[in-house]
Amino acid sequence: MASPDDPVPRLAARLRELRATTWPGTTVTQKHLADAFGVSVPLISSWESEKRPKVPPRLRVEQYARFFATLRTMNADAAQLREDLTAVEDARRRALEHELLSLLAAAGGKAQSMSMRDPRLDNAPASEGPYRFADGAPVTIVCGSLPQNKRADKDYTNPDSPDFIELYSFADLDSLVELHGHVRAANPLSEVQFREASAVTRDHLTTHLVLLGGVDWNMFTAEVLEALRVPVAPKVRDAEYDEGAFEVTEPGNKTIFRPRLGEKDGHRALVEDVAHFCRGPNPYNKLRTVTLCNGMFGRGTYGAVRALTDARFRDRNAAHVREQFPEGHVYSILARVQVVRGKVVTPDWTRPEMVLHEWSEASE
Repeated sequence: MASPDDPVPRLAARLRELRATTWPGTTVTQKHLADAFGVSVPLISSWESEKRPKVPPRLRVEQYARFFATLRTMNADAAQLREDLTAVEDARRRALEHELLSLLAAAGGKAQSMSMRDPRLDNAPASEGPYRFADGAPVTIVCGSLPQNKRADKDYTNPDSPDFIELYSFADLDSLVELHGHVRAANPLSEVQFREASAVTRDHLTTHLVLLGGVDWNMFTAEVLEALRVPVAPKVRDAEYDEGAFEVTEPGNKTIFRPRLGEKDGHRALVEDVAHFCRGPNPYNKLRTVTLCNGMFGRGTYGAVRALTDARFRDRNAAHVREQFPEGHVYSILARVQVVRGKVVTPDWTRPEMVLHEWSEASE
C-alpha cells in the first residue's frame, strides 16, 4: 500500500476530493469529467485511483482547475469546460491550478517540476482566449483558393511539375501561417489541420472550424454568415464596389464600411482595411465552434487573425470579448486595420475609434 506521504496518491486524493466535495448537493461523476475533457472514463479513474493512481499530464490537471472553477460547467446538456470565466471564477481557477500543479510537480519528480511555467514563456501562445479549444477536439483552418490567373509561376503551381508547391494555391498565406502555428501551440492535444475550401470534407466540417478570407475565394464564408444570421455581409470587389465593402443591415438602417486607399509612387496603396471577426456555434456540429477572419483585402484578414495572436494585444482583445459578449452568443466585430508602409498594425478592440461595429445574439 502506498505511503500517505507519497505525492502521487496525494494528487489522486485531491482530484477525488474536488469531484466529491466542491459543490455540495451536485453529483459530479467521472463521466462528467471524461465528457468535458474529451477522454475516457477509465482514464479519469486511473488518475483518481486509491490503490494504483497514474499521474495525469499537465493539460488534464489544468482542465480539472477550469472545470471546478465554476458550477456553470454542469449547467449545460452535457458537462463542458467554460471559456467565459468571470473575474471571480478565473481567480478560483488560478488558485486551483497553482495548487494542483504543485502536487503534480511533486508527483512527477524533477521532470514535472521543470514543466512548471517559466515566466520567460509569457510571449508563448495563450492557453486561454478564442483560439484555445479546451475540449481537445480537432481544428480545421479553411482557406480560399487562389484563381489560376492569380497564382505564381506555373512551374510551382502545376501539380505535374517537379517543383510543384501546393501552398501556392492557397489564399491568405500570411494569415494561415500566423494562425496555424498559434492554434497548434495553444492546443497541443488537438489535431490542427488546414485545407483549401475546395478540399474540405464532411469530417472537416464537424470539427472546430476557422474560416480565413471572404466570399470571393472561400465558399464557406457566406454560407456560415447566413447560418449564424450575422447582419454583416462582405461585398465582392467588382466594378460597383471597386475597393469592396462590408454592409451592415439592421432594422431600418443599412451602413457601409469601406477600406481606404491612397496614392504612392503613382499607384494605389492600401491605407486602412476593414477586418471582420465572427464567432459562433458550428452550424454543422453544435458542440464545436466556427470562427471567421475576413477582410476586404488580405491585410484585413491578417489583422482579424493578429487581433488574437499578437502577444501585445491578444490578452486585452480576448478580455474585451469576454466582457462584451455573453457565453452562448454569436458575436461579430468589424474593426479598422491600419496599414503603415505596407505593414499591418494589429487592431486594438479596446479603443472605441478602432471598432466600427459590434453585434451579438443568443445562439439557438
